[in-house]
Amino acid sequence: MGDSATVTVESVVPGQSGANLPPDRFLDREEGWLRFNQRVLELAEDVETPLLERARYLAIFSSNLDEFFMVRVAGLKRRLATGVAVTAATRHHPRALLQRVSAVSRELVLRQARCFHESVAPALAEAGISIVRWDQLDDTERRRMHRFFHGSIYPVLTPFAVDPAHPFPYISGRSLNLAVTVRDPENGRTMFARVKMPSVLPRFIDLGRERFVPVEDVVAGHLSVLFEGMEVLEHHAFRVTRNADLEVDEDETDDLVTSLENELRRRRFGPLVRLEVEETISEDVLNILRRELGADDEEVYRVPGPLNLAGLDQIADLPRPELRFPPMVPVEPQVLTQDDFFAAVRRRDLLVHHPYESFTTTTERFLAMAAADPKVVAVKQTLYRTSGDSTIVEALIDAARAGKEVVVLVEIKARFDEQNNISWARKLEEAGCHVVYGVVGLKTHCKLALVVRQDDDGVLRRYCHVGTGNYNPSTARIYEDFGLFSADPEAGEDLSDLFNHLTGFSRKSAYRRLLVAPAALREGLMERIRGEIANHEQGRPARIRIKVNSLVDEDVIDGLYAASRAGVPVDLWVRGSCVLRPGVDGLSENIRVRSILGRFLEHSRIFVFENGGEPQVWLGSADLMPRNLDRRVEALIRVADPDQRRRLVDLMDLAMADTTASWRMAADGEWTRVTRDSGDHHLLDIQNALRNDRHLRVVDG
Repeated sequence: MGDSATVTVESVVPGQSGANLPPDRFLDREEGWLRFNQRVLELAEDVETPLLERARYLAIFSSNLDEFFMVRVAGLKRRLATGVAVTAATRHHPRALLQRVSAVSRELVLRQARCFHESVAPALAEAGISIVRWDQLDDTERRRMHRFFHGSIYPVLTPFAVDPAHPFPYISGRSLNLAVTVRDPENGRTMFARVKMPSVLPRFIDLGRERFVPVEDVVAGHLSVLFEGMEVLEHHAFRVTRNADLEVDEDETDDLVTSLENELRRRRFGPLVRLEVEETISEDVLNILRRELGADDEEVYRVPGPLNLAGLDQIADLPRPELRFPPMVPVEPQVLTQDDFFAAVRRRDLLVHHPYESFTTTTERFLAMAAADPKVVAVKQTLYRTSGDSTIVEALIDAARAGKEVVVLVEIKARFDEQNNISWARKLEEAGCHVVYGVVGLKTHCKLALVVRQDDDGVLRRYCHVGTGNYNPSTARIYEDFGLFSADPEAGEDLSDLFNHLTGFSRKSAYRRLLVAPAALREGLMERIRGEIANHEQGRPARIRIKVNSLVDEDVIDGLYAASRAGVPVDLWVRGSCVLRPGVDGLSENIRVRSILGRFLEHSRIFVFENGGEPQVWLGSADLMPRNLDRRVEALIRVADPDQRRRLVDLMDLAMADTTASWRMAADGEWTRVTRDSGDHHLLDIQNALRNDRHLRVVDG
């Protein structure tokens, strides 16, 4: 990578960094996210992916798209509706963004339908797994479905007629419905009705012998029972997506939990952002839905049925191991098999890489031991998301019942986990834990645990865990994350100070081994980017490597552009949305952007600065987004152990190597998947390599 004109260090100061840069240097965040979901879809399209995993990727694509409309599209519509139509960094008006989002979404949804109908469904059928429609059922199956309907569906169905005495019913978000038109044979009058599919039923009804039928087909096959004496003229499936963002003014409420619960009840009734209908729907019925739901043309998505392919998760879970990824057994770090956990961490920081290294025998064990160990006097923990049967929470409850001081910061505003977190918070309080809800106006997203123990040598010592992922045993099996355990006094003081900040009043911003948002993380990263520019100008080794889920912060991107213009190589490993343009002459020719998707969700955040040949490495919870840097409590910890630093640097270099399979981003925002070399040989699959090669992931020292 060649040098370019010298860029002064001052040119990357936040707020000033874009002064001399081209105005079109940012891509649209929304389209960037859709292109991430396109990469998920490409995994489903890949015939080399195990068949049931292809079905799961189709389900993930649908779930992702739901959330995108519920949050990102809803946000754009809210800005238009309230008159706050501020242009984005790309200078595109929200109206133009919505039109572009609509066009790309339609293209991807139709592509998903083709993948399902032309590739995945036929391959499933060939493997003996069939998803059939009602008219494909044989007589035996129909008789079975008649019994199932009367026993399990009919009792919970409620058809809603629409006439002057019965206004159009409210359609809750993400519910699957049938729009039905019937005629009264006595007077010839035509009427409209809506039938909602019961949420207690699976998406696909099991016919036996690995044959399944969509639930709406079973209901549609029995409409004559629901509308006895009427002539059923037509029926069509439809589905509504609504704005699911919550708005709670923390400055105006005395009880945050109660206010949030009220908002959760209102979430089902948010404004419509998308109406999905099967492509076979008649114009008459579609016009009724448009009118009654208030849907604009751009909000209507006509797609081949069945709708809501997120339900394919049910198919992907079938016990057909030969059609799934091979099982993976996480390893336990060798040092923990040789010594007591606390003794091992006292001797040396411990870095663990999930899911390749066991979450159960490291993080869960750490907190379970803290709860049971009589030498432990206090436990402090942040919880952003956790599972429904959380062993982590049970350990905290056990610790409190054992008389230890237990403080838990529960982020009840974690999107789509609000109700779950409220429930856990109340259970923790009932057990005697001190539960706090964070800092007013900020979400607490950092992943921290602090255990205070009176060790055998009489010293009251602090044991820390800083992670990149949630304390969630379920997702720890499929999310790629790092966790760092340390008994280093500086790390212990940092976590104590940060917890005191979170539970009390403090304006502390300077820490020893931590960079903490919102007070100091942005400036800490910018300072290190400036340091790399200075090192390059002085002829010292300079390089920046970053791994994040999303890269959309304009100041940081301008800083990276300035580093590139100065000649500093910049490697970016971005799973999701990236609005930086790599490879632009005079702007970013020294920047490469790669993305890796696969069996595990790449979730860790790593920041490596060459630092003149002595790399400084940080890991933690923060993505490079304004919300993470300015509106959340985030924490990165500096990795002190040289072997662990080398391990993380090697991982970054392996991911960015041309011999590793990845998606590679072009300046126009397009991503190209590269899985084979010029000789048509498979490139390295980094996740398989880590899964199969223990030496790539374990440093015992």
